[in-house]
Amino acid sequence: MKDNNQEMFPIVDEEGNITGAATRGECHNGSKLLHPVVHLHVFNSKGELYLQKRPEWKDIQPGKWDTAVGGHVDLGECVDEALLREVREELGITNFTPERITQYVFESQREKELVFVFKTIYDDEIAPSDELDGGRFWSPADIRENLGKGVFTPNFEHELQRTQLIK
Repeated sequence: MKDNNQEMFPIVDEEGNITGAATRGECHNGSKLLHPVVHLHVFNSKGELYLQKRPEWKDIQPGKWDTAVGGHVDLGECVDEALLREVREELGITNFTPERITQYVFESQREKELVFVFKTIYDDEIAPSDELDGGRFWSPADIRENLGKGVFTPNFEHELQRTQLIK
């Protein structure tokens, strides 16, 4: 498997207003074209946080543990539609109540994203798709113990710090 470099993404300003469009390849080639993504943090009622394992074939951060759901907003799609689609595609979850936490600009050497961050509490079955290399719930202590050790994506660690989701 590999990502579709011709997939079309909206280009946005820092408020999320669409200013253009570009392909996934153009957005991830160092151009720093700002494009919107959605993240969902899935907690269970015990306060554990579900993380997905990124497959080795991913072009960005292969093999690292990451936010439960992370995906691009496709051209012609609103943020809420993208969130529902990504959660269904990645984890098989269709019945959940997202709470919007924040939005911010994340910049790496390869890309620049406008990240819309949500969380939810979910205790039913999670069925990770073959887009992922599985996933599991982590206790806050296990997450804190592994921070800064190359276990998690830098984006996940940055977002944890920024949102204070885990004290």
